[in-house]
Amino acid sequence: MRGGSGKTLISLGLAAAWRKQGRRVAPYKKGPDYIDAAWLSLAAGQPCRNLDLFLMSPEAALRSFVDTSAQSDVAVIEGNRGLYDGMDAQGSYSTAELARLLQTPVVLAVDCTKVTRTVAAIVLGCQNLDPRVALAGVVLNQAASPRHAAVLREAVENDCDLPVVGVIPRIREHLLPERHLGLVPPQEHGQLVGAIEQAAAVAEEHIDLEAVWGLAGTAPAVELAERTVVKAEAKAEVVRIGIFRDAAFQFYYPENLEALISQGARLIEISPIRDSELPPVDALYIGGGFPETLAPVLAENQPFLDWLRRSIEGGLPVYAECGGTVYLGERLLYEGNEYPMVGALPVVFSFRSKPQGHGYTTLETIEDNPFYTVGDALRGHEFHYTYMESSSEDLSFAFRVERGHGFDGERDGLVHRNVLACYTHVHALGTESWAPSLVRAAARGRETGDLAK
Repeated sequence: MRGGSGKTLISLGLAAAWRKQGRRVAPYKKGPDYIDAAWLSLAAGQPCRNLDLFLMSPEAALRSFVDTSAQSDVAVIEGNRGLYDGMDAQGSYSTAELARLLQTPVVLAVDCTKVTRTVAAIVLGCQNLDPRVALAGVVLNQAASPRHAAVLREAVENDCDLPVVGVIPRIREHLLPERHLGLVPPQEHGQLVGAIEQAAAVAEEHIDLEAVWGLAGTAPAVELAERTVVKAEAKAEVVRIGIFRDAAFQFYYPENLEALISQGARLIEISPIRDSELPPVDALYIGGGFPETLAPVLAENQPFLDWLRRSIEGGLPVYAECGGTVYLGERLLYEGNEYPMVGALPVVFSFRSKPQGHGYTTLETIEDNPFYTVGDALRGHEFHYTYMESSSEDLSFAFRVERGHGFDGERDGLVHRNVLACYTHVHALGTESWAPSLVRAAARGRETGDLAK
């Protein structure tokens, strides 16, 4: 129904409970979300894919869905925000639009806090706003008591002629705690197995799993016009690309990593928290994450900071997104403390309690840089509480921001030596030039010798 209505708990519960039954679950997240997707990956036991019709074309979304769900028994697609919420009054790029594209039945999650029959009015509105959306069932969340649950169920089933396939009571314990950017990510959650098991238990006790399974079975086969999806064969290894992956850096789409491999990259995982130096690599891809909450441990690893700074000064190509951008700066100011970072970018970053950039972005490439051609148009997304506090030099930016915020509302993509540091995240299925350009930059890095030594 809306953001915060319980969709993630329900999706996790379904995926984990069906997995316990031995069923193969293909998890998906509608929208540009890394944290919910990480939780869904754990619950289902296989990578969660993002399906977003702003970041990628309908054809690309269809191909991704068909290809990656083919070997599974069921697909669980978690929506984002409300069913019809999108970029504009028409709900462009909404969960409803994706449901229509995939012809999937929709189970509506409704927060029932302090309401009774009004829930039926809300469900009726969702039913009637667009009859092309196959609303198939309802899960009522936050029922205050058994009597409240009974009234809610009767109202929805009588007035909407839809089955209520689950009623979840108010759960006082926070199974999935939140902070800025949403849920606490799995990499920082203290009890991963316990949280997934609890979500499965909620679904087993309060959701009719077989009824929802039956609704999933009503989905028609999704067919692609003109050709069958065939996975591209990976090219022979041509470059080594380092990927920062640990509790501080974790925001990567599986498709982005797969696209690099398909272009001939061998991916080498690196932890700036634990490692003291870079292994031999030809380029780096530093995704987003939480350098602010883990700034003390990142700053303590001085040998790694020094090694990385020297490598960048020596010409190592680096593509950084959001948290990776912040990590490359001179310092990070967070909650009254100041932490030294890599020092590869002449920028001091700071953190505010409110988002500085949040939502879809569109960019135009206007300056030379190591990865994109001038004139390229990009679509992506951003969600950051950090911002550029100050800079000790004149800066060059690759992109003009047409939608979004970037560094200052007008520019994104800081270019410094062979580094391109952006607040915008891109998806390889929508920005098809991204993976080839990163591999080409790495190949140029390899030609100059092993820079990270």
